[in-house]
Amino acid sequence: MVEHFDVIVVGAGLSGIGAAYHLQTMCPDRSYVILEGREDLGGTWDLFRYPGVRSDSDMHTLGYRFKPWTAAKSIADGPAILEYLRETVSENNIGGHIRFGHFVSRAEWSSNNAQWTVHTQDSATGQDVALTCNFLFMCSGYYSYKNGYTPAFAGIDKYEGTIVHPQKWPENLDYAGKKVVVIGSGATAMTLVPAMTATAGHVTMLQRSPTYVVSRPDNDPIADKLRKFLPQKMAYRLTRLKNTTMQQIVYKKTRTEPEKVKEQLLGLVRAELGPDYDVDTHFTPTYNPWDQRLCLVPNSDLFMSIRSGKASVVTDQITTFTRTGVELASGEHLDADIIVTATGLQMVTLGEMDFVVDGETIDFSQTWTYKGCSYSGVPNMASSFGYINASWTLRSDLTCEYVCRLLNHMTKTNTDQCTPQLRQQDLGMSPRSWIDGFSAGYMERTMHLMPKQGDHAPWVNPQNYGADKKMFRKAPLDDGVMQFTRAFAITE
Repeated sequence: MVEHFDVIVVGAGLSGIGAAYHLQTMCPDRSYVILEGREDLGGTWDLFRYPGVRSDSDMHTLGYRFKPWTAAKSIADGPAILEYLRETVSENNIGGHIRFGHFVSRAEWSSNNAQWTVHTQDSATGQDVALTCNFLFMCSGYYSYKNGYTPAFAGIDKYEGTIVHPQKWPENLDYAGKKVVVIGSGATAMTLVPAMTATAGHVTMLQRSPTYVVSRPDNDPIADKLRKFLPQKMAYRLTRLKNTTMQQIVYKKTRTEPEKVKEQLLGLVRAELGPDYDVDTHFTPTYNPWDQRLCLVPNSDLFMSIRSGKASVVTDQITTFTRTGVELASGEHLDADIIVTATGLQMVTLGEMDFVVDGETIDFSQTWTYKGCSYSGVPNMASSFGYINASWTLRSDLTCEYVCRLLNHMTKTNTDQCTPQLRQQDLGMSPRSWIDGFSAGYMERTMHLMPKQGDHAPWVNPQNYGADKKMFRKAPLDDGVMQFTRAFAITE
């Protein structure tokens, strides 16, 4: 007997746990299960174990709308975020709905009975397990959990030291007193460098090109004051409103006045590192702010490491790995006992699964995104993908609300299928990238695999919290694009 649920949620990270809460509160009549391929919850915050791992978003916006973040640090480390997720699961009795060690490999939709058949492997028994559901909610994130991205460096086999990717950090890596080279200039590299300087001999951040950085305190003084005088939930709500508003104001300013924002950011870096430091070479990108994600430096820790002499930044290209380090295009050689390849993630579509609809394999690059969470011609499925210019959970919360609205609408209208379908006026749309105007390498490497974005609503993937709130919460569900129908087997 195949086990059946109203909703199957894939992934028990930030998005999946949020989905469970929303299903329980907004659709209490629906049964659900969360299938998690790993042996614990938390997703990103359980997977990454490298030194200093932390959020680069404040927890008043990365935290859930329904659960206040009460810790003093608003820029939290990985273990604190994981504990917050465990509290959420415990407080809402979500744990009993999670099945760990269930890696989902394939999902097959049948329009005859309006059901998905989801194929998983149980790691405890090694057996293949099939479950069915009416609605499939993909909350598996956007990158491969199998491996991170490492470029094909010339001569890498010659190197006799230790090479580590942050996604697979060894538990007992000893870097005390060692020369460390961290390759990369993103958030991971900028977290690792100051964290490792506490015990390493010297840490060099080797970057091909610079990234915009900004220093902020790891606590929010306004949030601290509000908590003293207001009830916890109200203080959290106001802090969240303040921070989301500021995020949108800053992002909009980078679009309308990029040069002005650029000079402000670089001025802050110059103030940190002094007039003799070569900010033009090491901290001045060739692109405008927020064309790629802005990196947060909490409490100036990266700058303090550089000023102390324990860390340095080198901007150059790697010619080849050598036996003892890396040789650069400039002719310089960097000696290294340990090389950390903080070179990014492998972005994937929907959890590296195969999807089949009525016998046809889905190629998501040939679909159009509907509101950034569903796909043309794919019934009863949604996926959670957060913001690239703000906190992930802001959008995942909204997506959960929308999914619950869809489920309740189907109950109200006695329908069991909801499918976004292109209308006649949509057939001539000019395609745009699924994430538009964002040049980060991990996105550009795989954007051709992603669904297309159209040139008008609802075939868009907004990266705007204000617009998304209206689209997900207020826009009509029966909009002429989302088709609500009954299964063939029932209507015949």
